Amino acid sequence: MQTIRLSGADGLSLTADLAGPADGLPVVLMHGGGQTRGSWKNGQAALADRGYRVYTLDCRGHGDSDWHAAGDYSLDAMVRDLRAVLTQLPPRPALIGASMGGVTALATLGTDDPPAARALVMVDVTPKIDQEGAKRIGAFMNAHPEGFATLEEAADAVTQYNPNRPRPKDISGLRRNLREVNGRLYWHWDPKFMGKRRLEPSVYQARLEQAVMRLHVPTLLVRGSQSEIVGDEEVAHFRALMPQASYADIAGAGHMVAGDRNDAFNSAIIDFLAGVDQT
Repeated sequence: MQTIRLSGADGLSLTADLAGPADGLPVVLMHGGGQTRGSWKNGQAALADRGYRVYTLDCRGHGDSDWHAAGDYSLDAMVRDLRAVLTQLPPRPALIGASMGGVTALATLGTDDPPAARALVMVDVTPKIDQEGAKRIGAFMNAHPEGFATLEEAADAVTQYNPNRPRPKDISGLRRNLREVNGRLYWHWDPKFMGKRRLEPSVYQARLEQAVMRLHVPTLLVRGSQSEIVGDEEVAHFRALMPQASYADIAGAGHMVAGDRNDAFNSAIIDFLAGVDQT
C-alpha cells in the first residue's frame, strides 16, 4: 500500500492510500463524517486482491488531510474536492461512499454530464434520512470534547454508543481514528466539522432527490438492517426515485456497515462491481 497526496479545492492537500495493480479498474472509497480512510482497510484489501486499483481518501478536515481554516465543510466544498481529485486519477472510477462520502458522490454524479464515474455505491445514506437517528449520531460526535486519556476510554465511548456491536478483543485498530495532542487522544477530525455547515433537512433532501433522478450510472444502495438513519421508509423512498438501482441489506449491521459486518459488506460491493465491469 502507498500513501499519496492529492490536491483538493481551496488549496487543500488531501491524503489517500493506494493499493492494487497499476492496470486495475479504479475504485475510490470515501468515508463517513468523523471517520478516516482507515475505516476502509479491509475493504480496500479485498478489492485490491480482486485486481482493482483502490484509492481510500481522507476527506478535508479528517485524518491526515488538511483542515479548512474557516471551517468550510459544506456539501459544496466536499463536491469541489471530489471533482478536483477525480481529475488526478484514472478516468471513470467506481465511487463507494459511506454516509457523508455517499452524499458527496451522489451530489457530484447527479450534476455531472457525462458522469465522471462508471458506478456508484451509497453506503447507508439516502436523500431522506431519519432525523432522530441523525441527531443521535451528531450527539456522539459532539461528546467528549476534552478527548480521552487512554485508548480504552475511547473504546468505552464507542461501546456505549453501539452496545450491539461486539467489542473487539484488540482495540488497537481504533487508534487510527484518533490523534494525540498534549498526551490526550481526540477523534481525528477538525472540531469545526460539526459547525453550521449543513443544509436544512428539507433543502438537503430536495437537492439529493434531484441528484438521484439525474443519475446515469449503475447504482447500489447498501443499508445496515439496524441502521439509525436509513429505515424501511427511507429505502422505499429511494427505490421509488431510482427503481433501477440495486439494493443490499446487510443483516446485523448498523450505520457503520463496513465496520459491523465487513465480510458481508465486501461481498455485496464486489458482486455489484463484478456485474458492472463485465457488461
